[in-house]
Amino acid sequence: MRSNFVREKALSGQKTMGCFLGMGSATVAELLAHAGAEWLLIEMEHNGLDMAEVERILMAVNGTDTIPMVRIPSADPVFIQRSLDIGGMGIAVPMVRTVAEAEAIVRASRYPPQGRRSFGPLRASHYTFEYEEYFERANENILIMLIIETPEAVENLEEIAGVPGIDVLFIGAFDLCLSLGLNPFEMPLPEIDAVMERAVAVGRSCGVAVGAGAGTPEELKALSAQGFTFLSYGPDYKLLVDAIRPGVEAFRQVEHT
Repeated sequence: MRSNFVREKALSGQKTMGCFLGMGSATVAELLAHAGAEWLLIEMEHNGLDMAEVERILMAVNGTDTIPMVRIPSADPVFIQRSLDIGGMGIAVPMVRTVAEAEAIVRASRYPPQGRRSFGPLRASHYTFEYEEYFERANENILIMLIIETPEAVENLEEIAGVPGIDVLFIGAFDLCLSLGLNPFEMPLPEIDAVMERAVAVGRSCGVAVGAGAGTPEELKALSAQGFTFLSYGPDYKLLVDAIRPGVEAFRQVEHT
């Protein structure tokens, strides 16, 4: 089992950058990995991907140095188990609210005695060629990221960050806006800025990385300056939209000349 250098960087306070994958394309994932993304997070919460399709994307990324992870639809242990067994080296869990939920997520991702994960990492162990090594290393090599996007999570932020095994708190700004009755398209908003500032402080005090998403290089630099260390750039479909939009607009200007 290769070492999860992204988890090592996150826990040591170093910055790391990756991208959320919403398009469900193994080709796009492979391209972004070769482009230098240190981690890629396969989206399952907001699209129609099934586990077989996730597995194909994992296969594409495994030909690179990039660390592949899965954003599961919910904290259901079945999603955690399957995402890790097919080769994910980390999970991102949405809509976490309480310490008890965070603790359950960690248990589902860990083999006994630290947790309750059952053993069957067929693809993750290279089809049993690394069975024993995977068992010995998985508990300390799997990255656990919680997406902070509910008022309850904000209220319980310090306690959640203190749960052993939680590596990253990622601010889900859009859903956090919605859960607070705010319009996400009006950001920046002082309420969200306050949560982000507090999260960075909590992360520093608890030794947990704090992440957020940027859509432009300027936003990426600003988040870094604010103290965020787990930086998402994209997601993949935004990168494509940003690439095609200027060309379409230019064509419309010259179309009738």
